[in-house]
Amino acid sequence: MVQRPRRLALFAVLALVLPLAVTGQALADPNNNSPAKLTKAVTLDGVLRHLDAFQSIADTHGDRAAGRPGYRASVDYVVSQLSAAGFSPSVQTFDFPYVEDDSRLVRVSPVPRTFVRDTDFNRHGFDQPVEGTATGVIQPVDVVLPPTPAPNGNSSGCEAADFAGFVPGRVAMLQRGSCGFNVKVLNAQAAGAAAVILFNEGQPGRTGLVTPIGDVTGLTIPVVFATFAAAQELILSTPGALVTVVVDFTEETRQAWNVFAETRDGNANNVVMAGAHLDSVQDGPGINDNGSGSAALLETAVQMRKVKPNAKVRFAWWGAEEEGLLGSEHYVATLPQADRDRIALYLNFDMVGSPNHFYGIYDGDDSSGTAPVPIPPGSAQIEDVFEKFYADRGLPSEDTDFSGRSDYGPFIAVNIPAGGLFTGAEEVKTPAQAALYGGTAGVAFDPCYHQPCDDRSNLNLTALDVNADAIATAVITFAFDTSTVNGVRAPGKSHGRAPQGSAS
Repeated sequence: MVQRPRRLALFAVLALVLPLAVTGQALADPNNNSPAKLTKAVTLDGVLRHLDAFQSIADTHGDRAAGRPGYRASVDYVVSQLSAAGFSPSVQTFDFPYVEDDSRLVRVSPVPRTFVRDTDFNRHGFDQPVEGTATGVIQPVDVVLPPTPAPNGNSSGCEAADFAGFVPGRVAMLQRGSCGFNVKVLNAQAAGAAAVILFNEGQPGRTGLVTPIGDVTGLTIPVVFATFAAAQELILSTPGALVTVVVDFTEETRQAWNVFAETRDGNANNVVMAGAHLDSVQDGPGINDNGSGSAALLETAVQMRKVKPNAKVRFAWWGAEEEGLLGSEHYVATLPQADRDRIALYLNFDMVGSPNHFYGIYDGDDSSGTAPVPIPPGSAQIEDVFEKFYADRGLPSEDTDFSGRSDYGPFIAVNIPAGGLFTGAEEVKTPAQAALYGGTAGVAFDPCYHQPCDDRSNLNLTALDVNADAIATAVITFAFDTSTVNGVRAPGKSHGRAPQGSAS
């Protein structure tokens, strides 16, 4: 599977100031060359030291999101730690479309409530940007509640006549239906609406958020889109509510960075990559998502610095994952085919300490039959290593969807075998999972997913400790022998696992 191309990829290197002091860093040992030795060296205290630094950065800057100061400080910290350990880290710069959204939907009275952006509502995506603030009484316009059995069963706001009796200065509530969103909002504006709340129609599959898009010439009032549930609450539970609609956002091009470090030793034609995204969402510290994976990977790299593996090991910390896997997409897209062919496999670690955790392994053999994308050959063998790790410790584990949702996605898209770990996000733990792993059924694996409360307290330390060892085990195993994945026989002694069959 893996070809042997002629030269290594070059990374653009950005000189960074290293503002954070390096303290308490354990010295790497050249004998950390087996799972037993490396897992002993990669301690929970070492991982938590990095997480404390990420929390301190978020406390100072508000978050660690790409395009913002907290992310730059996170990059600086990782570079400083790698440099102190003796690596020569490189930093790859890329531009990305930065969006900062401070839009709000607030019920002022009765029963004040601030609705959650990107959960209960979002701002419009019309071609003509419109920002603004309006406060007014809501007035539903020709809405149908409960909704019709079939979609597009109403024409709310589609005709100027729908607004007969509309009181100028109010906030029009318009239901998704038989005409375009642009028609609805322009009719509302012509009727004197101060703002518009569009909402989904209500049939199965038409209840969540949709971003209205299209060309709307002449729009001057703020527009947001709400879920069917949020709209029902406003219309049915608090009819005549006074609301404030705010559309406030910034869109511009900014820079983000990927950080890389490689072992000095190892076959440069047979590269084992391991990565984790370094950025948080905006307005959150991102300690579980994904300080946990970043910190565990960083401590693994620090403790492996003096190891002399058979394969070249390349560690990666990705930027702008929360904006759509942009850092890993950029890396893979700009990597010459010859250098892609050098990568034996990729390991991904995203959220490995969820407070209501399960032990999830990316389903490399698609035994659950849920993968929506082709899985590269060799991924099943990566899954086997993680399954054996948990089994050897007497711990349960289970498949988690190999959907391309995290930074392994760009790798499997170009047929690079991949695998990794995940302890759960917004999905709810089942009673069967609670029986296996402990925790609370009926509660999200991470109740603070993408929220400000994803802080240093939002971790299951047992899960984090176990998964730091799982990360170290997988990295060191493949550092010494990738033959189960790609048939490349390691030269010399294999410390990571027992010898396998001959190379193909």
